[in-house]
Amino acid sequence: MPMTLVEKIIAAKVGHEVCPGQLVMVPVDQVFAHDLSGPLAISQLKALGFSGFKHPEKVRFFLDHASPSSTVASANEQKTIRDFALQSGVELIDVGEGISHQVVMERYAKPGEIIIGGDSHTCTGGAVAALATGVGSTDVAIAMYLCRTWLKVPETMRFVIKGQLPRGVYSKDVMLHIVGKIGAGGATYRSMEFVGSAIDSWGLPDRAVLPNMAVEAGGKCGLCPSDAKTKEYLTAQGRPQDYSPLAGDNNAPCQFEMTVDAATLEPQIALPHTVDRVVGVTDKLARGIKVHQIYLGTCTNGRIEDFRIISNILKGHKIAKGTRLVATPASRRVYLEGLKEGVWTSIIEAGGLVNSPGCGACPGIQTGILGSGENCLSTMNRNFKGRMGNPEAFIYLASPATCAASALTGVITDPREVL
Repeated sequence: MPMTLVEKIIAAKVGHEVCPGQLVMVPVDQVFAHDLSGPLAISQLKALGFSGFKHPEKVRFFLDHASPSSTVASANEQKTIRDFALQSGVELIDVGEGISHQVVMERYAKPGEIIIGGDSHTCTGGAVAALATGVGSTDVAIAMYLCRTWLKVPETMRFVIKGQLPRGVYSKDVMLHIVGKIGAGGATYRSMEFVGSAIDSWGLPDRAVLPNMAVEAGGKCGLCPSDAKTKEYLTAQGRPQDYSPLAGDNNAPCQFEMTVDAATLEPQIALPHTVDRVVGVTDKLARGIKVHQIYLGTCTNGRIEDFRIISNILKGHKIAKGTRLVATPASRRVYLEGLKEGVWTSIIEAGGLVNSPGCGACPGIQTGILGSGENCLSTMNRNFKGRMGNPEAFIYLASPATCAASALTGVITDPREVL
C-alpha cells in the first residue's frame, strides 16, 4: 500500500503498516531538552525516582536560549542542567555551541529517525527526513527515561513546490506564503510533506526553513525527502555514513494537497502579530514601514548561506541612521565559517553587531529586546505579541535578503531594488 513519508517512518519503527489517526507506541532515536524545558524535565525525572538512563547516548541537553546566561535565575537553571548531565552521563551542549535545532541537524539527525525535543521547533529535523517533533517537558522526561513515546499517526498535507525562485525570492518567502494561505491552524497535528521540482533543487539550508516553520501552521512535523541533496549535506557535515534514501510515495493518499509555483512569488512579509497575516513586500500594508531594528539569525535563517546573502547586500554600505542591526549565528560552525569568509566583517563595517551563537533575542530573553512602540523586521519564525520581550513592540517577518535591504533604507524594502 502506498504510504506518505511520515507513515513510512512510523511503520518502520513499529514493524507494521499504520494509518492516520492510529495511536502507536514508538521507539525514540534521540531526545533533548534545553535550558527552558530542561529543568522541569529533570524535576519530573527525579519525581519518577530516577536512578540512571537506559540509553544515555540518546539523551542530550542544550544551553541555547540564554547563551550565555543573562540573569541569576537562568544561570542557576543552567547549573542544574550541567550538574545533572555530569551525574547522569549524558551529553551537554553548552553555551556558545548554538541553537539545539541547528546543532541537531548538523551533528545528529538521520533520515528515518524519530526525534523528540522540548521545544516546538524541534520539527527542523524534518529537513533530513527525520520525524522530529516538539513536546512538553513531562513527555520529554518520559521519552528520556524510556526512549519510547506515544504518537497519533498524523494525516499528511502534501505541498508540491515547483518552478525556480525568481531573483530576490527565497524559501522563507515560500513558507510564509504557505502559512498565509492555510492559516496558523491549517495544519494542526498534521505532517506537512514538501515535494516537487523546487525542493529537488534546493540544498538542506533552504529546505530547513520549511519544516522549521511547520509548527507555525500547527503542524506536528514537517518533512522533506532524503535524496542526493541530503547526502551532500551530511557529507559536508562529516557524516556521510548517516545517509539513507527515503521519500513518501507520490500516489499515497493524503488529507490535502497544495501546489505552489515558486516562480510567481514576490518577497513576502508577515505582519504583526500573527505569522499567517502575510502580504507581498509591495503591498501598501508593508512597504515603507519604519524599521527600528533588524534581527538576523534564529533556527529559521541563522545558517551561513543566509548570512552570505546578507553580507553581499550590506558589503560596502552603511545601515540607515535610526536603524540598528543585530546578527546571531545559529551554531558555532556557522560562526566559524562566517569568520573565515569575512561575513561578520561586512555586517560590522555596515554598522551592525554580531552575537555569539544561540537563540538570542528571538525568545525575548536577551541581546536585542525591543523598546515600546518599536518595529523589528526579522528572519525569525514568530511575530506574536511580546515574542521578543515587549508586548508593546511590533515584529515583522521576512527573508534574509528583505531584512538586509531594509537595513540600508530604514524602512521595509523590496530586496529586488538593491540586488
